[in-house]
Amino acid sequence: MRPFLLIAGLFALAIGCSHVGDYVWVDAVPESVAASDTEYVIAMGDLVNVRVFNQEGMSGKARVRNDGKISLPLLNDVEAAGLTPTALARRLQTRLKEFINNPVVTVSLEETALIQVSVLGEVARPGAYKVDPGSGVLHSLATAGGLTPYAGRDRIFVLRRSSASGKQGVLRIRFTYEGLSHAEGRAATFRLRDGDVVVVE
Repeated sequence: MRPFLLIAGLFALAIGCSHVGDYVWVDAVPESVAASDTEYVIAMGDLVNVRVFNQEGMSGKARVRNDGKISLPLLNDVEAAGLTPTALARRLQTRLKEFINNPVVTVSLEETALIQVSVLGEVARPGAYKVDPGSGVLHSLATAGGLTPYAGRDRIFVLRRSSASGKQGVLRIRFTYEGLSHAEGRAATFRLRDGDVVVVE
């Protein structure tokens, strides 16, 4: 579970800007930020299926542990978290050359771990929630019980850690409830990431 202090700090940043503050509308956010990555990146808790061609004894499923590694026959521990399935397959092929001539490895994703997002502000049940990877903002609002009568329907924000221009900071992305509910523009394809904070003012 992510430290509560980080969540509290991000919330304080949002509330401290009662005049709305600095933000960028979701339609102005680059596609690489708004959408999911083109190829999935393996995370802790994922279940991967490793197949080594003509080597059934070396093939099988493995769960990515909290240290980011998986255990496989002959190779023991292999770093998997942070790699795409394709990159992990290449890494395994290189390691297996010590034991097999021209190994052919494929890695597929059997099960993805849930990501954690926090939903704060004018929602019925503020808190931290586990959601499926690729979930959108509207899904997170529904998980938190929906908006309260006091919610600003055009003041829905996602706070996301960003390293734009080489600087670490928080990107504050603004949505309207109408845009979310009608799947308009970039709001329709925006996907939450692990550690995002949704704030309704």
